[in-house]
Amino acid sequence: MANAIQSQTNITVGRGLLERVLFSTVTTVPCCVFLYINGTMLLTLRSKTVFCETSRYILLFNLLFADTVQLALSQLLYILAACGIRLMYPLCGVLTMLSDLTYEISPLTLVVMSLERYVAVCYPLRHSTLVTIRNTEVAIIVVWVFSSLNVLTKVILLLHFPFENLESLQMKYFCARENMLLGRMSDNYDKAFTYFLFVSAGVAVTSSYIGVIIAARSASTDKTSSQKARNTLLLHLGQLGLSLSSTIHNPLLIAMSKVLDRIILVRIQIFLYVCIVIFPRCLSSLIYGIRDQTIRPILIYNLCCQWRHSLSLSVISTKAKICMHTS
Repeated sequence: MANAIQSQTNITVGRGLLERVLFSTVTTVPCCVFLYINGTMLLTLRSKTVFCETSRYILLFNLLFADTVQLALSQLLYILAACGIRLMYPLCGVLTMLSDLTYEISPLTLVVMSLERYVAVCYPLRHSTLVTIRNTEVAIIVVWVFSSLNVLTKVILLLHFPFENLESLQMKYFCARENMLLGRMSDNYDKAFTYFLFVSAGVAVTSSYIGVIIAARSASTDKTSSQKARNTLLLHLGQLGLSLSSTIHNPLLIAMSKVLDRIILVRIQIFLYVCIVIFPRCLSSLIYGIRDQTIRPILIYNLCCQWRHSLSLSVISTKAKICMHTS
């Protein structure tokens, strides 16, 4: 989620320029690395016909796209908070609502991917008729519409806030998702929807896992296929758990800020941000990039080619500068 942390209000007070640059760099470097990997993975999933015509790869592309946008927005809001920049309410509202939209896409897409694996193992003869390209596209549209309706509801609740009574539309605190929950109704709705989303997603993925385990005991089921499906569903549960852990990121920091020293709190904040906000957004690329035999060679090739291309451009640029100096 967009974790431009509310506790930054206390953490960044009195922090020097060098300290701010250092802490921002610590989070920006891994974020850029993961964005590079995710971007290469997205290009890989559009490089071959098999990826564009297979349902699970189409769903994976949707998951990666949402995670990549979410990662970029999270880092943007984090840097704004670390630099002490306070936005106007309308601009912050656009950023946080877009972050909310992509944040909810991930667990919903994981549910659809889990159901696809369940059908593949438990109903292999009907898989080709149930899991078609058209049905997959419809499922993705439903996911985006459902998430968009939730964002629209939040916008409607936000419009009931008396902004005309404010002296200025500039925010008093840093732009964060929590700071845009203006009013008790917005806060209660956000909590209720978050609980409903993750409980429903958890039940769906767990049920799919149990169904695959039961089907694996059948003599007619392919043992290798069921084993791979079980491992994939376990990974989906792990991804869902990491996404859920990001919802307690801010409340945990606020609670610790009352008992810990500022420097220690900043270090814990950076560690938690990298582990439960940045890293989960690249988990899908790492999981499928390493495990999937079809994706792995193409992904490695694309990563190597881009690295060599960047290196060659750097060498050409250096030679050009040398020639200009010598002439």
